[in-house]
Amino acid sequence: MTKPLEKVYDPRQVEDRWYRHWLDKQYFHSTPDPEKKPYTILIPPPNVTGMLTMGHVLNNTMQDILIRKARMEGREACWIPGTDHASIATEAKVVKMLQDKGIDKHRLSRDEFLKHAWEWKTKFGGIIIQQLKKLGCSCDWERERFTMDEGYSRAVLAAFVHLYEKGLIYRGHRMVNWCPVSKSAISDEEVLYRQVSGKLWYFKYPVTGADNEYVTVATTRPETMLGDTAVAINPGDERFRPLIGKTLTLPLVGREIPVITDEFVDPEFGTGCVKVTPAHDPNDFAMGETHNLEFINIMNDDASLNENVPEKYRGLDREVARRQVVTDLEELGLIAKIEDYTHKVGYSERGNAPIENYISEQWFLKMTELAKPAIEAVESGKIKFHPAHWTKTYDHWMSNIKDWCISRQLWWGHRIPVWTHNNTGELHVAVEPPADPENWTQDPDVLDTWASSWLWPFATHSWPDDSEGLRYYYPTQTLITGPDIIFFWVARMIMAGQEFLGDIPFSDVYFTSILRDEQGRKFSKSLGNSPDPFDLFEEFGTDAVRFGIMLMAPQGLDVLFSNSRLEVGRNFMNKLWNAARFVQMNLDGGEIPELDEAMISSLELPERWIVSRMHHTIERINRRLDGFNFNEGAKIIYDFTWSDFCDWYIEIAKTRFNSDDPQLARQAAAVAVYVLRGILRLLHPYAPFITEELWQSFKPASAGDIIVSDWPQLNTGLIAEEIEQSMALLQEVITAIRTIRSRMNLPPGKKAQLVVRAPQPEFAKIAPHVPIIKTLARLTDVNSGEDLPKPPHSATAVVGKLELFIPLAGLIDLAVERERLQKRYQELEKHLGGIRKKLENENFVNRAPAAVVDKERQKVQDFTHELDKIHRNLELLA
Repeated sequence: MTKPLEKVYDPRQVEDRWYRHWLDKQYFHSTPDPEKKPYTILIPPPNVTGMLTMGHVLNNTMQDILIRKARMEGREACWIPGTDHASIATEAKVVKMLQDKGIDKHRLSRDEFLKHAWEWKTKFGGIIIQQLKKLGCSCDWERERFTMDEGYSRAVLAAFVHLYEKGLIYRGHRMVNWCPVSKSAISDEEVLYRQVSGKLWYFKYPVTGADNEYVTVATTRPETMLGDTAVAINPGDERFRPLIGKTLTLPLVGREIPVITDEFVDPEFGTGCVKVTPAHDPNDFAMGETHNLEFINIMNDDASLNENVPEKYRGLDREVARRQVVTDLEELGLIAKIEDYTHKVGYSERGNAPIENYISEQWFLKMTELAKPAIEAVESGKIKFHPAHWTKTYDHWMSNIKDWCISRQLWWGHRIPVWTHNNTGELHVAVEPPADPENWTQDPDVLDTWASSWLWPFATHSWPDDSEGLRYYYPTQTLITGPDIIFFWVARMIMAGQEFLGDIPFSDVYFTSILRDEQGRKFSKSLGNSPDPFDLFEEFGTDAVRFGIMLMAPQGLDVLFSNSRLEVGRNFMNKLWNAARFVQMNLDGGEIPELDEAMISSLELPERWIVSRMHHTIERINRRLDGFNFNEGAKIIYDFTWSDFCDWYIEIAKTRFNSDDPQLARQAAAVAVYVLRGILRLLHPYAPFITEELWQSFKPASAGDIIVSDWPQLNTGLIAEEIEQSMALLQEVITAIRTIRSRMNLPPGKKAQLVVRAPQPEFAKIAPHVPIIKTLARLTDVNSGEDLPKPPHSATAVVGKLELFIPLAGLIDLAVERERLQKRYQELEKHLGGIRKKLENENFVNRAPAAVVDKERQKVQDFTHELDKIHRNLELLA
């Protein structure tokens, strides 16, 4: 006999206990099994600096649903976890920690800094992993990886060497996006563009050798004029043809610069004359190369001005230098005008500062050839995106891909495996350093973080070495990630898989939605509108949070987060607990009966119906989860459990348990347990803790824990459409009677009489189930006939060809009820008149907050509906 369930479900008494139990039993651990088909998911590795957010809850709950279902289906389920070293983010955290201790990074050697970084990682780096365990994630923690693990780092370096030897990696002086905060190059994808309200300054550059002759140029960056090496005009612009071949004298600097012609110049922008700063603008860079102009870098790596500008401006921050240049040009009378100007400015995602276009020596990876097989993999359908519309976004970016700047000017990360001989300049490119390291200098840069995480699907195993695990688990099956890293990570993993293993890394990619608050605003730290998951776990229980967030996450649409949906989740868990407790209390002597084939063939309508509905539910959930429609799957199990099982079958089962027929009671108990087991297994991937707890009270004698139980098997032979239609008629009759009782305000304790006027064949459809109707609709008796007259003062409902009459005399005092309704009718008319008068007042409608006006309009609808209802009831009582 199992232990009686507690009266109230308390998640805090259950969750940690079961998670420890699963870990102790090693249920999450996977080993290659040639007898089983693998199902592998790789966690998108959160930054080692990270803390659990609601985005993580959404993403990882979906992954856990898929991995738990696959495990129950008998597949060798392997969910590989880990964290990303996150070069820029982690280095910034360590630098801040050192600053708080009064330590300047630049006064440390590289090795000293890295010692501090590893200490920080050891102390703070695993927090998010522990938080994922609290969420219930059934990852194979024995396979946990960190992107700077020794083995993983070796894979990163091996990939670099392979690509270098193939001629795809090269070093060159190129213009890059430069973050002056991290003092490192960043990729195009790490630049966020913001609308900025600034100024457009018009400067006058004197024509060399001419008196009072000027060329006016417009710029949003006055300080960059100190690096100008030309002014360009469009060759077709007749206004400035006389300037061709002349030179200008650059104010404040005194340098002579040529006037050049270039098709790039837009005659409509500014004055039609464009200052050219080849070292600080990508378009000017191209013109500089075309016209063989001088490239003058005027910036230090922190965006202060360097020694290539006049001494007055050296060392000034770019913003200070901007103001100084404007002041000095004003004093010289060389500012023609200043206009307000709104334009987009690129900001470093991590540094949160405007980037600089900066020429520096960097390492680049040629992408065009790598992209071709990756484009084909998605276009051919070998890799499917869910929702499918992301395919167009992917194809557009991949078809216009640029070389990837893979070097970063940081210390935390995978140091580039290139050594230069101190005397000969010879390069040594290899995973291992040269045999005589004292004669070589290693490149100081590290690789872009994404240049390590793009290897995640196979570097988490043994690659570049072969192994049974690599062959068994690669390629993986499903990737669940955010669309914001479709280029950073997804596209690059596809390229890496094809290049290094000759196969796609996964077959399905599900892109999660953006989480927004009830006002439609994106969750963000600055708005403070993103709740702490742990507060929600404490308030609602982890299962309720998991289930609730799945209910509100439709595929392809943003998630409008609401605590009320979590309340739905919590109420659902309580409803399930109470239903299970009721079933347990009605088991004869605590014995758990089994539903065998012989019993199934002899079941009555309600029992056959609930079994049919359950197999319908299995079919529908399988279809939804196979299509990654997590919210629809949650809704299906919710509706079946709450409505079909709890609201209908459990209520019917009460009549069985209270009957004098022990065989009927035993059948009902067997069916209730059978269906409850199905519910628990279907719900387990969504709500693992409560289902494991309840399973222990209802599992078959030979069964283990629910986490390793069998996924419910669909038996289409038990789906009976005729049975479901018959039960639907029974439900409609009961619902119609309950609606009359509610509408007429009948006290729950008073039983009514039912008169049914219908042809005999129609009444015969419900006749065997009159005892159920009487109990659930609270009736004393049921009379039927084809030509029965409608009783006086009767409430009426029609269900199909059945006319249902409930005589009201004796149930309520008709005169008192008429008076009550008439009084309420008059009150509502008075309220409605006042509200309508208010809404006819234009001052109120125009000046009151929209929410207040909407509330008044809703009152009109509600009161009108109630008036109609009272009017109908008064007609019945006439």
